[in-house]
Amino acid sequence: MARTEKWLTAHEASARLGVKLATLYAYASRGLITSVSGPGPRGRMYAGEDVERLHTRHAARSGHGPVAGGALRFGEPVLETSISDVGPAGPRYRGYDAIQLCRAGASFGRVTELLWTGALPSAEPNLPFTPLACDAKRLWPLLKGQSALPKMSLIVAALALSDEDRHGASDSAEQARARSLMHWLAQAPAPRPPGAQRSPMLARALLGALGSTATPARVVTVDRALVLCAEHELNASAFAARVAAAAGADLYACLSAALNTLSGSAHGGMCDRVEALIASIHAPTRATRMVRDWLSRGEPVPGFGHPLYPKGDPRGAYLVEIAREQGGRSVAARTAFALLDAMATGGHPAPTLDAGLVTLCHCLGLPSGSAATLFALGRSAGWVAHALEQRAAGYLLRPRARYVGVAPRR
Repeated sequence: MARTEKWLTAHEASARLGVKLATLYAYASRGLITSVSGPGPRGRMYAGEDVERLHTRHAARSGHGPVAGGALRFGEPVLETSISDVGPAGPRYRGYDAIQLCRAGASFGRVTELLWTGALPSAEPNLPFTPLACDAKRLWPLLKGQSALPKMSLIVAALALSDEDRHGASDSAEQARARSLMHWLAQAPAPRPPGAQRSPMLARALLGALGSTATPARVVTVDRALVLCAEHELNASAFAARVAAAAGADLYACLSAALNTLSGSAHGGMCDRVEALIASIHAPTRATRMVRDWLSRGEPVPGFGHPLYPKGDPRGAYLVEIAREQGGRSVAARTAFALLDAMATGGHPAPTLDAGLVTLCHCLGLPSGSAATLFALGRSAGWVAHALEQRAAGYLLRPRARYVGVAPRR
C-alpha cells in the first residue's frame, strides 16, 4: 500500500529527480519508488514521498549534505515563512519594515495582529484578560526571587492547567488565547497578582508590573521596543516553537518550548550578560579600559556584533537612538553609553538588539532584568505566529543527522 496520497506523473517525477524516464522506471522496478496505475492505458503515477526521499539522498551524495548542515548555523534558509524576513535594514514583518513601523507609531498590539493575520489593523485590538483557574495568590509566591523567564514559564504552565479547551483550537480561538496569555506574561515582574486589567496596551501593563510610572512618553518608548522585539525570522526560540507545533503540541507548550530556549545565555540570556558587563565596569571612565581588556583576551564583548548584520544591527541602533532621547542620568545609563562610545571609537562591532534594550532600560530607570523581560514579552508575538504557521503547513519537523561516529562494530 502506498504511504502517501501525493502522486506525480512520470514526467514530474523524472524532472524532480533530474533523471531520464528510463532511470525512473528502473528505480520503480527496484522498489525505490512506489508506482500505481494512472490515467490512460499505459500511464503510471509515482509516490511523491518516495521521490522526495530519493531526491534528498542524491543531493546529500552530491555534496549538498554539508550545505544542509551549514544551514543550521546562520546558513541558507531551511523553511518557508511569510511572517518575516531579515535584510540589511533590519527585519520586515509581513513586508513592513519593522523600524519604519516604530517611527510611524504602529503599536505593539497592532503589529501583533499583523504577524498573526497578515493585516495591519487601524485601531488597537481588544486584549482580554482571562483569570487563572488556579489561585493566583498561591502561584505568585512561587515567582518570588525568580528571574523573568522562569516566572513566565510558570505562568504559562499555570494557564495551560487552567485551560481544558487548549487542544485542537481554531486560529481565531488561539489568537484570543494568546492575547490573554501575553497580558499575563506582562505581569510576571509584578510583586503581587494583578487585578482587573484596565489598559489594552501591554507596554503600560509591563511598566506597572516593573514598578515604574507609566507616563504617556514612557509607554510609547517601551511600546516601540516591544515592536522591535516581536519577530526575527527563524531564531532559536521561534524554531523551538515550530518544532513543538509541528509535533501537535498545544499553544502553551509551544510557548514553553520557546521560553525555555530563550533562557539560554546565547539567546535571551544575552541581555543579562550585557547587564552584568555594565555592572562590572562600575563607572563610565572605565569603559574604554574594559573593552580593551575583553578584546585582548580574545573574548567578544557581549551585545555587540550580529551574524545577520555585518554592517550593524539596525534594531540596536534605533534602540540606542531612542535611549539617547531619554537621556542617561544614572551611573548605569552613563556607563552603558560610555561602553557604546568605546566600541564605536575603537571600530569594533556595533550594538545588537540586546545592548540597545539594556541601554534603554537603564535610561528609563527600570530594575535589573527588565531588558530580558521586555525581550521575551515582545518575542512572544512572533512565537505565536510561527506556531500557527507551522500548524497550517501540516508536516513534522524532523531533520536528519549526518553520522560521524565510529564505523559499524562486529
